[in-house]
Amino acid sequence: MASKRPGNSVARIKTGSFERRLTLTRAGLFAGTRMASHMATNWFGSKDHRDKRHRKMLSSQAEFLVDELGKLKGSVVKIGQVMALYGEHFLPEEVTEALHTLEDQTTSLEWSAIERVLKEELGEQRFGELEVDPEPIGAASLGQVHRARRRSDDLELVLKVQYPGVADAVDSDLDSVTQLLRIARLVSFGPEFNDWLEEVRQMMHREVDYHLEAKTTEKFRQMLDGDTRFVVPRVLPEYSTDHIIASTYEPGHSVSSVAVKELSLDRRSELGRAALELFFKELFQWGEMQTDPNFGNYRIRIAGEPGNTNASDQIVLLDFGAVQSYPESFLEPVIRMIQASYEGDLDAVIAGGVELRFMSAEWPEDVLKRFGEVCMSVLEPLAEDVDHWPPNAVNEHGQYRWKQSDLPSRVARQAARSAISRYFRVPPKEFVFLNRKLIGVYTFIAVLNAEFNGEDLLRRYLYGEPDA
Repeated sequence: MASKRPGNSVARIKTGSFERRLTLTRAGLFAGTRMASHMATNWFGSKDHRDKRHRKMLSSQAEFLVDELGKLKGSVVKIGQVMALYGEHFLPEEVTEALHTLEDQTTSLEWSAIERVLKEELGEQRFGELEVDPEPIGAASLGQVHRARRRSDDLELVLKVQYPGVADAVDSDLDSVTQLLRIARLVSFGPEFNDWLEEVRQMMHREVDYHLEAKTTEKFRQMLDGDTRFVVPRVLPEYSTDHIIASTYEPGHSVSSVAVKELSLDRRSELGRAALELFFKELFQWGEMQTDPNFGNYRIRIAGEPGNTNASDQIVLLDFGAVQSYPESFLEPVIRMIQASYEGDLDAVIAGGVELRFMSAEWPEDVLKRFGEVCMSVLEPLAEDVDHWPPNAVNEHGQYRWKQSDLPSRVARQAARSAISRYFRVPPKEFVFLNRKLIGVYTFIAVLNAEFNGEDLLRRYLYGEPDA
């Protein structure tokens, strides 16, 4: 969740389906009329000029519609944020860029409305056991977080409170946003897009299922029990309901804070290794993964500071509403593809891409080869052969410099220079979320400005090798 900005609050979130559908339909019709007029007149000039005018029109359309979405708040905004995060294969670039601006909208609900929810959900007696700070410490599109203290023992906790009505509005809001995109002619509908929309629907329902999130939080806490590198809040069921998750307050610094930047390179690198290994645990062992790469879901607890009795720095893991479970039928070819990439087996990488249905055996051989090479390059920081690392991506000790390597941008440029885009297929929805998670992990490590080689960690999970 985003940190709260003073003065940015409303008395209620509009969740009436008729009211919201009417607003979105009007916006879609207006945008659709503008697009139809543009298409009718954009026949003159060179192809480059027509393409430039069309991209400008798409940007204008997207910005207008995102502004309309932002006015409605609630699940509509969350749907837009999810589409921005995972829609790069389905939506025009101009649309995803505009949708990303929704991430900055952190309007909170006034305390009187939140207090009413707390009393209705907990009852007067339970609510009276707590002293709740009226000022939220975090606000998002579906709810907000308040610190609290239990009067009987001074236990510090946080209450994640869902906005009234947003859970009931998920389906109608998603249908309305989809209709808006259709009317505004901003996306081409097809089987892959419809499958992806259904996955967005399921994700949204998981996001508002606080019983599921509480259960998942406890599951991750148990799985990481004994691993002192990580902290997962303890859920307090006595204060948790359909629309409230109560958990212990776990302090920490943001990943990009000055306090974290001032840690020594060794300490930052250990945190980076911990983040990478957590990803491997999720992928190779658990088959469950926190797929939301938002840095607001993580905190760094620094050794020696109040609240950290551990001898080393720790990563605090927050918000388990976006956890995905993956079937073996998906995980097995992904892991085989990772192993083939590590071992330099290009043919096996291509076979994995074909099995996962984002490559086709019918493509030209040179395109398949180029695509496979792009996939293999993603494992650069985990490679055995470091001779191919760019000079700026390795320090004097032979360790990989995650930030300076600029790997995600280089991979994107490598793909853009090839003919891949002409043949690229929309990958399975599971792969879309996994790809976002991997990018999030790499970015997290880069923000830490960590420097280390990940090969030993990968080998441990690929081949079961013991710690060095």
